[in-house]
Amino acid sequence: MTAAVHSAFAPQAVDLLTFGESMVSLRSTGPLSAGGTLGMHVAGAESNVAVGVARLGHSVTWAGVVGADPHGEYILRQLRAEGIGLRHRIDAARNTGVMFLEQRTADVTRAFYYRAGSAGSTLGREDLDHALSAGARILHLTGITAALSPDARKAVEYAAERAAAEGMEVSLDVNYRSKLWSREEARAVLTPLARHASIVIASDDELGLVAAAVGAVPAGTRDRDAGADAGETAMAAELLDRGVREVVVKRGAAGAGVHTADGCWEAPAVPVTSIDTVGAGDAFTAGYLSALLDGADVAGRLQRGALTGAFAVSTAGDWEGLPGRAELALLGSTPGGTTQR
Repeated sequence: MTAAVHSAFAPQAVDLLTFGESMVSLRSTGPLSAGGTLGMHVAGAESNVAVGVARLGHSVTWAGVVGADPHGEYILRQLRAEGIGLRHRIDAARNTGVMFLEQRTADVTRAFYYRAGSAGSTLGREDLDHALSAGARILHLTGITAALSPDARKAVEYAAERAAAEGMEVSLDVNYRSKLWSREEARAVLTPLARHASIVIASDDELGLVAAAVGAVPAGTRDRDAGADAGETAMAAELLDRGVREVVVKRGAAGAGVHTADGCWEAPAVPVTSIDTVGAGDAFTAGYLSALLDGADVAGRLQRGALTGAFAVSTAGDWEGLPGRAELALLGSTPGGTTQR
């Protein structure tokens, strides 16, 4: 039996609405095969972004499905504690998804998923209707949710089409996960989905999943004016021609860039000591969307995205180290290795 949808607050328009599967992440500090202590965390690209945007002072709603188990209770409690509004369903017949995150070496982290048939994978369009009807300035989607199940894919397509038709900003982060589907499967779903997005976000190796121009120019050729790979520039131009307003490209330690009809902007990464790169892309996205909500220009959005990404990589956890608004000035202006007194 499936429980009724629960709401943490009365329906009202929010700054950002997102939905997807959040899981319990059991993190190791060494090889799993050797045993050792595991730390319990909430993991999920969409909830990572939700936390980041909420900490920066915006109203946020997350929609999803969890099991009637302690793992689901833990996820809901953590998200509520971050001030996030919930539109969730509890599925008593299925378990909340779990993943193990193994710090195999200082430079290699591996994820092992136990999410097949999970409660989160049953997300459907009926789970989103109330939240969409309440309205949001931005609807944030990821390719991860579309990969979970046919129903979840239809829910993503429905939400994107409806939100775009109702005048919401639609943000789509490709967020490709090879353990969930092949690149060919992802491309078949995400390329048409991108036509509803005003903002497409991708790492530099994911653009080819939403644009067909890959291979149109020699790989590695540099566009001297934009500072971006010419293949990237060609794919971004294709997306812009299809109606996307901003194509945001995440390059990790190499920074990020944004392509618009007015040109290309670049921003370097903020130099920090890297501790944990998991969740860094979601942190960047949260900063970028927060600055968009604040009315910042493209350069300002890139700057805040770089800052929030730096907070993520220089602290442990997917989202635990993300900054509040007053903390943004801690990086970039404070000398490294200092103690504020």
